[in-house]
Parts: sequence; structure tokens; C-alpha cells
Amino acid sequence: MDTLTRIRAFIDVVEAEGFSAAARKTGRSKALLSKYVRELEDELGALLLNRTTRQFSMTEAGHTYFRTASDILKEIDNLADLVRENNQQLKGRLKISVPRTFMDADVGQSLIDFAKENPNLSLEIAAEDRFVDLIEEGFDVAVRVTKLEDSGMIARKISDFRVHICATQDFVERHGPLDHPSDLARIPFIIDTNNRAQGTIRFCNPDSTWFNVSVNGPIEVNSPHATLRAALAGIGVAIIPDFIAHKSIENGDLVTLFNDYVPTDRGIYAVYPHRRYLPAKVRIFVDYLHNWFRKNG
Repeated sequence: MDTLTRIRAFIDVVEAEGFSAAARKTGRSKALLSKYVRELEDELGALLLNRTTRQFSMTEAGHTYFRTASDILKEIDNLADLVRENNQQLKGRLKISVPRTFMDADVGQSLIDFAKENPNLSLEIAAEDRFVDLIEEGFDVAVRVTKLEDSGMIARKISDFRVHICATQDFVERHGPLDHPSDLARIPFIIDTNNRAQGTIRFCNPDSTWFNVSVNGPIEVNSPHATLRAALAGIGVAIIPDFIAHKSIENGDLVTLFNDYVPTDRGIYAVYPHRRYLPAKVRIFVDYLHNWFRKNG
């Protein structure tokens, strides 16, 4: 039996957190997987897994071997995909991290459309509002709405992104005049706690200098959709992503404020680990999103 087969068995067992779970996932018997892992340990001359009837854990050598072996197998699989991609449809699994806000908004349709056009590719979409560690958590690609910073990852901008400071016309009339962003400090503001600088709004002057305005109000919530509903109810001013607020702005339910001061230094990016052989499924996915936003943005 070749070493690659033994390595795959070891990785399957680790990722499934046990021999029984790995057997169910791979369709191989528990005894066969155990045999492969034992042969790998014999070949290496090191114990990789601690085995008891009730517990499963990796040794220190196992942790080291798992990290490196996983990367090597990914490169081998990616190289195979690169060779095969012109001869067959995309297959396998694509693990994607995406903000819940993005997935729940209209733009989340982009992932559904991609899945529909690639029925042989299984998508595992994790929608949550945190920055995952792509390598540690095994993600192939992440969609991030952010100001791009150097993270050791490869990033491609797939669309522009902006936020709006907005409120109902009635609210503006009741609390106006609102001539400068500093006026926000004295009126009710609906705070989206997904914002890292909670209670502080960052603005840019026309001369490119920056300043902050402290805000507070009757509602703090970790949901842009709830923030939108509160703004529509006339409770306060809110900062809301364009892809959530645009319909309410277009139909006149909300008016925008201080457009000349709202920063435009963010975007929607596809981010993925630096790999020598970029998986065809990742490259095609990123290309698809870029084209989707060009058509639907």
C-alpha cells in the first residue's frame, strides 16, 4: 500500500475525530483505516495517535505531521484539479466562509447561483460574522467585506462596497438641522455592534483627513437588518451597508446623510490562502463572483 493512501487515512481519521466516524464518512472499514494508520506510524517510527476505547487524541508528533501532510495533500489534489479542469465539470467540496449579513442579503444569491451552475460541486457555506482562520479551520475561500489589510492571504476585490448614514425624512426634520457629521453626537443613533469600533463612527474630510464621532442611542444590535428596521421606524440614524439599505433609499423611505464624508476605502473581497497550485474550484468561484457583481451590482 502506498504512502499517500496511508496519509489520507490518517487525515480522514483526524478530521473526523475518530476511526468510527472516519469509516462512516469514507466508506472504508474501521479496521482498514486502523491498519493504514498503524502502517504509517511503523513507516515513520513514531506514534501519531493515542488510542483508547473512549478517547482519541493526537500526539505531539501527530500534530506536526498532520499540519504538513494536509498541506502536501492539498497541493497534490490542487495540481490534479488544474490538469483535469478543462476536461470535466467541477467536483468535490468547496468550503466557504461568508459574513451572515452578506448571506442573508440579496447579494447572498450569488452563492446560490454558483451552486446551481455547478451541481457536481458540494458547497459547505459557513455564514457567521467573524474572521475565520482559513488555514487552521480548513476553509478554501472567504468572502469578506472589509478594508483590505496585509494578512498573508491572497485577496481579489470582487465588488466595491459602501455604507450609508441614513434616517427617515421625518426623523431628520425633527432633529435637524444636520449639517456636519459631528451633529450625530447629539441625536439618537442605532448602533450595529458588528462594527469593530462600537459607538464611534469614522469619517473622512474632503481634504482626506480623518476624524471620529462618538454616538449613542436607544438600540444596540448585532444585525444590519434589525438596524435597518429601527431606522425605518424613525428611532434614530443608522449606518447600514448599501446592499441592505439600497431599496429603502431608492424608494424614499430613507434619506442619506453626509455622503461627502463617508469613507470609500472598503470593498467586498474573496480571500484565500497562498498556494502554489490554486484549486480550480477556488479560481472559478472567485471569477464567478466577480462577474456576478458586474452583472447585478
